[in-house]
Amino acid sequence: MTTSTPPRLPGEPALTALELPPAPPEPADTSSHAFPDGGRWRTEVPSCEGPEALAVVLAESARLDVPLHRISQGSGIWMLTDAEITEMVQACAERDIELCLFTGPRGTWDTGAATRTDSGGAGLRARGHSALAGCVEDAVRATGLGVRCLLVADEGVLWTLHRARAAGILPAGTTLKVSALIGPVNPASYAVYERLGADSLNVPSDLTPDHLTEIRRVSAAPMDMYIEAPDDLGGSVRMYELAELIRRGAPLYLKFGLARAPGVYPSGRQLRAAVLDTARERVRRGRLALDLLARHGAADGMSPLGSRLPGPLHRFEHTESEGN
Repeated sequence: MTTSTPPRLPGEPALTALELPPAPPEPADTSSHAFPDGGRWRTEVPSCEGPEALAVVLAESARLDVPLHRISQGSGIWMLTDAEITEMVQACAERDIELCLFTGPRGTWDTGAATRTDSGGAGLRARGHSALAGCVEDAVRATGLGVRCLLVADEGVLWTLHRARAAGILPAGTTLKVSALIGPVNPASYAVYERLGADSLNVPSDLTPDHLTEIRRVSAAPMDMYIEAPDDLGGSVRMYELAELIRRGAPLYLKFGLARAPGVYPSGRQLRAAVLDTARERVRRGRLALDLLARHGAADGMSPLGSRLPGPLHRFEHTESEGN
């Protein structure tokens, strides 16, 4: 899906009047890909840490008229009771919004010391069989309660859950989302994650438009990108590049993150005020982003609400003997 009139660039009329016109976009850089519904972008509010935060997000999105395709959580499935997960599943289902919960445990919270060194060690990845098993346990439990999207921060976990999905251990319609914490930064790694089973991939927010074009030359898998990234992910604010990011990176999930905000993982009552305040502000940031797209004539191309599947993707083959 393409627009009949190209979006105007930020400041374009005024700068042209001052004889400082922007360079026109290269047509060859426009992504030829889209979601299976024909849309080029969808929306996501991340870091929605439990039913109370979800209620705040839903109320604020209704008040500010912010359409939502996906709501995701970051602390982990293990931080939620069955009743809390069920409440979140039902609330999202009533509004036809995809709910995505994070599998765990992850490396920064276990006993490994390497993640606390300057090099970061293995980062968020699942250390050992026990951590892998914990992620699988989370996935089986959450999908059994109706969750249909799982966040993953480890390549082995991703491949295992993809195989579990193919084997019917997880529901066939389950989608797997690669976390920004291990986001790919080049076309080859992006293609590998797709083939390991990823249905959408969060790329770091410091990738340039040229980087997005390079990725789109090898993969049509949906891309997730923080329009405003948390400080621990760089704190990048890409508001004025929205139209260009969509043009280059479609199909693209616009993630409404929040810089200059306290970390809330793993969440709990001790962080209640921060969790609710930041949840509310993320929706407001979404309204600002959508207003900017409208002012620039780039608001068309959004997927219909309720859309969640990624379309056909490329996968590695696997055999029954793997893992034996």
